[in-house]
Amino acid sequence: MGHKAVIDEVTAVAGVLTDSHPLDFHTLGLAGCIDRLTVPLRQHGTAVHWDTPHWGIEIPADCASLLYQSAREALSNAYKYSGASHLNVQLAAVDHGIRLVVSDDGKGFDSKLASCGRHHGYGLRLMSVAVHEAGGTVAICSAPGQGTSVTVTLPLD
Repeated sequence: MGHKAVIDEVTAVAGVLTDSHPLDFHTLGLAGCIDRLTVPLRQHGTAVHWDTPHWGIEIPADCASLLYQSAREALSNAYKYSGASHLNVQLAAVDHGIRLVVSDDGKGFDSKLASCGRHHGYGLRLMSVAVHEAGGTVAICSAPGQGTSVTVTLPLD
């Protein structure tokens, strides 16, 4: 599949990144599926750096799907709000699990508002609930003017 086809299939609708192509973790791998979501950010001038030292790890489909949805939420927020010039995505094996980190150098926000604010952070809260129900953890680290880092860790056993 050519790069142009990927661009045509990944769009931002009201700031939410959507991929009209069916997910194919088997062919593209989890990193490949997540990388497709970075196309709109790259088109807006955000440099995306990948670190994926997890090669060879078997990730169950339900875990891969939850990591993909978490990445979509973090990347959509970066696209809509951060104004970042650099974004890092890390997908790595950790002690009996897999960790996804999406971090940017954007304008950041008060992460306390995202967890308890009345009009903020619904997507992050829903992501946290889903990850916790799967036995994982979520850490959101952000401050105004200091960028944002979203870390999702899921167990693999």
